[in-house]
Order: sequence, then C-alpha cells, then structure tokens
Amino acid sequence: MSRELRNALSCFATGVTVITTRHQGQDYGLTCSSFNSVSLEPAIVLWSINSTSSSKAPILESGGYTVSVLAAEHSELAMKFCNNSHEERFRDVAISRAPSGRAVIDGAVAWFDCDLNGVIAAGDHDILLGKVTEFSSQQNSDGLVFARSRFGRFGEVA
Repeated sequence: MSRELRNALSCFATGVTVITTRHQGQDYGLTCSSFNSVSLEPAIVLWSINSTSSSKAPILESGGYTVSVLAAEHSELAMKFCNNSHEERFRDVAISRAPSGRAVIDGAVAWFDCDLNGVIAAGDHDILLGKVTEFSSQQNSDGLVFARSRFGRFGEVA
C-alpha cells in the first residue's frame, strides 16, 4: 500500500523548499515539500521531517530553522539537498545568512527565518512549527513545483 499511497499523494502539487539550520558551527540542510503556513498573527509556519532524519537533532538543538522557497530553476539544487552529505549539500551553493546566522539559498523566491515553536509527533514524521522572525520575498520569479515525482513550474510540470 505504501507505493500506491505515495502515487496518490503525488497528485497534489507542492512547492519545494530547502530547510537549513546552523548548529555548533556547521550548516545542515534538506529538501522539503511539506512547508505550509499556519497563522498570520502571530506568523507561524510548519513543515514535517522524517523522525530518523540526520537533520532532526541539529534543528531541534539549535532552536530554529530557515526556509528557502526554491525558484523554478532550482531543481538540481533540490536534488542535491536530498542525496548528499551535509557538507556536500552546501558545496558550491551560493548562500547568504539570515539574521540568525542560518543559510538562505541565494535566488530563493522567498525565505523565512523561524524560531522553533513546537514539535508534534505524527507517525513516522514530526511536524515542526516555527514562529517567523524575519522574511523576504521577490515577486518577479516563479517557485519550483513538485507533482507526480517531477519538478516544474506553475502551469506546467516537466
């Protein structure tokens, strides 16, 4: 049933983000398509992480994370943050630093710097709530979309 469920869930198109944190002088990051808004007042967002992810402890111990909403041309970058070691994920990737010191992917269409606001266990994942402390966006770029196991942009999935 797991493959069939994955196929059914893939019918729902999502945006693609890279979540980053900085812990004990090292950057950690992973690709995420479960990012969503929760509240505008106060500004709260959420995303989910696999309970066994190597990024989970650094994110929890650092007390926060930054979400970079990837641009349509970032499909290779999205794959890089899925498949490599944490050191390799950041190699040759242009970043800036949010006020917290966490990495922001240069060229992202938006970013949100968040203080960890809560963790909810949910099956094989944990839902991480974050209070947005800083953010920025550019309105002249399309975000990367993921649907049916393919990347694309709004209006088309390649």
